[in-house]
Amino acid sequence: MPTTNRHPLRIGALLWPQTDSWSEICNAARTLDAAGLDSIWTWDHLMAIVGRWEQPILEGWTLLAGLAAVTQRPTLGLMVGANTFRNPGLTTKLATTLDHISNGRAYLGIGGAWFQREHEGYGIDFGSGFGERLDRLDEAVMLMRRLLDGERIDRHEGKHYTMVDALCEPRPIQQRLPILIGGSGPQKTLRTTARYADAWNTAGSVEDLRRKDGTLRERCAEVGRDPDEIERTVTFDIVIRDDPKEARRVMAAGLEANGTRLDNDDPLVGPPEKIADRLRPTVELGFRHILIDSRRPYDLETLERLAEVKSLLAS
Repeated sequence: MPTTNRHPLRIGALLWPQTDSWSEICNAARTLDAAGLDSIWTWDHLMAIVGRWEQPILEGWTLLAGLAAVTQRPTLGLMVGANTFRNPGLTTKLATTLDHISNGRAYLGIGGAWFQREHEGYGIDFGSGFGERLDRLDEAVMLMRRLLDGERIDRHEGKHYTMVDALCEPRPIQQRLPILIGGSGPQKTLRTTARYADAWNTAGSVEDLRRKDGTLRERCAEVGRDPDEIERTVTFDIVIRDDPKEARRVMAAGLEANGTRLDNDDPLVGPPEKIADRLRPTVELGFRHILIDSRRPYDLETLERLAEVKSLLAS
């Protein structure tokens, strides 16, 4: 069963921070803003995750604060924050500060973390395994939600975190700063999503998305949550050109510039009409917030023309 249309159709971009050029990523964000698009996201990694790990990469929260200062309309968030990097109280303060800088445009994106190499490199505790990191995530998101909502946590002595007289002041600009959880683990991640998330991000084919959505609905039923309260977001790799061959070439060149290669026999490339037709089943399933991967060299034509795709999907 698809979700209802209570969430507006939105399109945004995940700007890969694998760059040493603030001016280039800043220009990409301004292009997206000028095109009237809805959201800007970036990674939360300390080492490059595509291609050689030695490639330059900018830090996520600082980058979002900078982009907040040079844009007016899009929401801003990490896709997604590594819960292992920071105490949940610090993460709450970072999201709240971004909300103030952006005048109420922040999302708090969070996940369990997966890239062991960066944890080893910087001496960050990676935990005893994936399950343990997801248990940490569940406790952390519970604390973040309480702090964001204005609760003073007099004393919390959990399995992973301790807080004493914890308070988030000032409060966020938004009455309810949204928490987005990334990941699709059926037992832990989606249960945490059902309990606490305002938005959820995943990826895959329409069949994959339908299966994952069904699991999230099961988890919501278990905790007594209306599943349609949760905004569905999904990420795709898209290049828009009127000539599909040129679009494919641009996509391949961008991947190669980041140290990888195009391995998809049927990539999501071509004119806006083709892209909209390919995306429509996903939107009809209820995934109404579409994100595209945008890597250096940032494809400004695609960012500009995403508005055409949105118009076609809306009609």
